[in-house]
Amino acid sequence: MRPDGEQRAGLLYGLGAYGMWGIVPLFWPLLKPSGALEILAQRMLWSLVFVAAALLVLRRIQWAKDLLASPRQLALLTVAAVVITINWGLYIWSVNTERVVEASLGYFINPLVTIAMGVLLLKERLRPMQWAAVGTGLLAVLVLAIGYGRPPWISLVLACSFAVYGLVKKKANIGGLESLAAETAVLFLPALAFQLWLASRGEATFGTEGAGHAALLVLTGLVTAVPLVCFGAAAIRVPLSTLGLLQYLAPTFQFLLGVLYFKEAMPPERWVGFGLVWLALTVLTWDALRTARRNRVTAARLATEALPPEAAPALPPEAAPVLPVEATPAPAPAPERAAGERSP
Repeated sequence: MRPDGEQRAGLLYGLGAYGMWGIVPLFWPLLKPSGALEILAQRMLWSLVFVAAALLVLRRIQWAKDLLASPRQLALLTVAAVVITINWGLYIWSVNTERVVEASLGYFINPLVTIAMGVLLLKERLRPMQWAAVGTGLLAVLVLAIGYGRPPWISLVLACSFAVYGLVKKKANIGGLESLAAETAVLFLPALAFQLWLASRGEATFGTEGAGHAALLVLTGLVTAVPLVCFGAAAIRVPLSTLGLLQYLAPTFQFLLGVLYFKEAMPPERWVGFGLVWLALTVLTWDALRTARRNRVTAARLATEALPPEAAPALPPEAAPVLPVEATPAPAPAPERAAGERSP
């Protein structure tokens, strides 16, 4: 167990990471008249610059040689780069076209999509409460589709792309800064080619809208890297269950910004749909916390039973009535993330 000071620092890092991701909708509109694709290209270019500089300062360069020697890992990170490009680009476009609320929904339902993906792709077994949460989430999507007059495709694409990204990153198993460096390196040449193409057509805004605008485009690299660094610092200091709860801060802030700052419409059927999503997440979180506690108590009991009688400590009273743990462990309230997985 980490000292209290370490856990407090980790909590502050986590709050900082998810807080920055939560208020990032305020940043993207500042980049107009740049279009979403140009902003995305600039974000890739400058993210690589800042992350590469950080890795050089930290003298963490051996990973690049190891990655080049592992075709499977390199292929996985290439897939991750493509998927996060879709996620980033759609998110920037949705914010700049005043669809912040629908974008926030994507990150609310992401844990539910991740669980569903585990069932469909990995053949995982769910407990009854998890089935209830997924079913409630599907009902919420149906209600919102009726309310919007169409499926909430922005939310669904954001949720599915980020769920796929998390799955691929988990299989790639590489650190946060290194992963971001690899992904942006894969995308660097396409991003640079697109930026040069825009410039050849006279449509690029970088360098043509003044120094202030150019500086804001450069800052897209920091906007990407700084929350990631904070998240990585939090991930090694606080329990995964705590990170799972903190992850709901980002879409909550985004939702509040969409309603209160951007004044997006919220007719009754959307409130009902969001209410169902929040109910599903409450059920999922409660089930995960309950199962985590049961697993801890059961593990303590089994460890005690393995000791000689004279060395066995007294069990806490709550350990006695615990039922056997299910064969399939429950996922955390949020998808388990490597240090490099991030919200936009």
